[in-house]
Amino acid sequence: MSSTPSLSPRARLLLWLVLAFCAFAGALWWWLLGRPVALPDAPSARIACVSYAPFREPGETPYDLKAFISPERIDADLRALSQRFDCVRTYSQGQGLSAVPEIAGRYGMKVIMGIWLGRDPVANAKQVELGIAEAKAHPDVLRGVVVGNEVLLRGEQSPQALAEYARQVRAAIPKSVPVTYADVWEFWLRYPQMAKSVDYLTIHILPYWEDEPVPPEHAVRHVAEVYQQVKSAFPGREVMIGETGWPSAGKPRRAARASVVNEARYLREFLDYAGSVAMPYNVIEAFDQPWKRAQEGTTGGFWGIYDVHARPKFAMQGPVVEEPRWWLGWLAGGAGALLFVLAGALRREWRGTVGWGVLLLAGFATGTALAWQYRQMLYACRDLLEWALSWAGCAGGLVTAIVLARWLAARIGGVASTVLPGGWLRFAWLFLLALEGLLLVFDGRYRDFPLGLALLPCVGYGLAGWLSGWTQTAGLRVEERCLAILVPLLAAAVVAQDIGLNPVTWLWLGLNLAIAVPVLIGWRRIGLQANQP
Repeated sequence: MSSTPSLSPRARLLLWLVLAFCAFAGALWWWLLGRPVALPDAPSARIACVSYAPFREPGETPYDLKAFISPERIDADLRALSQRFDCVRTYSQGQGLSAVPEIAGRYGMKVIMGIWLGRDPVANAKQVELGIAEAKAHPDVLRGVVVGNEVLLRGEQSPQALAEYARQVRAAIPKSVPVTYADVWEFWLRYPQMAKSVDYLTIHILPYWEDEPVPPEHAVRHVAEVYQQVKSAFPGREVMIGETGWPSAGKPRRAARASVVNEARYLREFLDYAGSVAMPYNVIEAFDQPWKRAQEGTTGGFWGIYDVHARPKFAMQGPVVEEPRWWLGWLAGGAGALLFVLAGALRREWRGTVGWGVLLLAGFATGTALAWQYRQMLYACRDLLEWALSWAGCAGGLVTAIVLARWLAARIGGVASTVLPGGWLRFAWLFLLALEGLLLVFDGRYRDFPLGLALLPCVGYGLAGWLSGWTQTAGLRVEERCLAILVPLLAAAVVAQDIGLNPVTWLWLGLNLAIAVPVLIGWRRIGLQANQP
């Protein structure tokens, strides 16, 4: 190890400013998560109707044809839901759901009963048969029968075939029970002939999922405009909003951010609007549905007003808190600071006390960042494999942060190697960032940003690269340079996909630049030195 000149006062100031900013930002982010946010109150805690699916235990999914939900579980669910909801909407028959109308009637609830239609004509025929039998058995409980849900959106049946299914059900059930079909609002405008085969129209308006996502502050206004547009397109016909809501977790889409606060805001404002126009509606959904994460990413599993344990996420009056256990982020920061100090004590490479300060700040920032990543893992990880990969990533990030923090502590302490540590580590992180960038660009609709994890190598190597004089790592120069070009280009493409409206994409771009720029500058300096006579 060779001795190097002490850092200049300017370099020292930059190092302290960056580390202090990262530690402060981590503490502030967690503190803000725990602050109560004032929101307008809903006119009432009671809601007209809510989508109900009981598949919330680990491994449960409606796609498992052998799955069966016991009447006892449905009874417990509907007994609890009857305290706040007048009606529930189901989506399919079988798997125990045939018990819903009878049990709902016990608690004075109505049911919008669903018949699921897909590509399989045999399965469709069975669904229709079961739905007709239930409608005949419990006509007084049913507020309507939904023959098919978003079938046109999925492209699984033609409008003509759907209309025939609707007419078949209409002819077989009591006239007192109306028949409808449910789909995203654009598809009613695209296939207006569907209106002739139903008693009323059921449209889905989900501002978060629009092709041009709507931010929460404009979401209810968007719903009102769309509702009036559909009403105008079908004069004299009753139109019901069959699905509307907001997710509490998942990837931001442009300026539409999934959060508990935004879900509470949207529902409160929507209920106020729905009451002002006496509009029939159904909110999606009663409980979080973990199985949806396989189809729709993290976001798909978190549309519930209640979580998977049937606990309400927020009240309909008063302030709302995003993360009640925000102090755990600070606790993780403290644990990180202690761990870094202990790691720095092993084979200490500097003199004086300044190195300890570097380790404390870097450790606290690392702890808060990993706590952020762990919070995301709680929402996103679906199985043991995903948990194992996520934990492996966090372990790699922690090791990288400790290695870089020790180097920074030695560098500011006046004794450091001129060679940037962990050449293979930097190459590995560039490779992983490039892989994640490719996935975000070409398959990013449902993919989360691993920001808490990416902060560790990106900020660490960006700072270390500057303080080392843009040193290149030995043995991997060509590979690193190629990845350093690719990584920020992919990140810039992600920003462009959200047309610059998603702040998360800009942070992602900044992190990718932080780790890539030192490689590119070092490459340029080597080239300039080689050209000197």
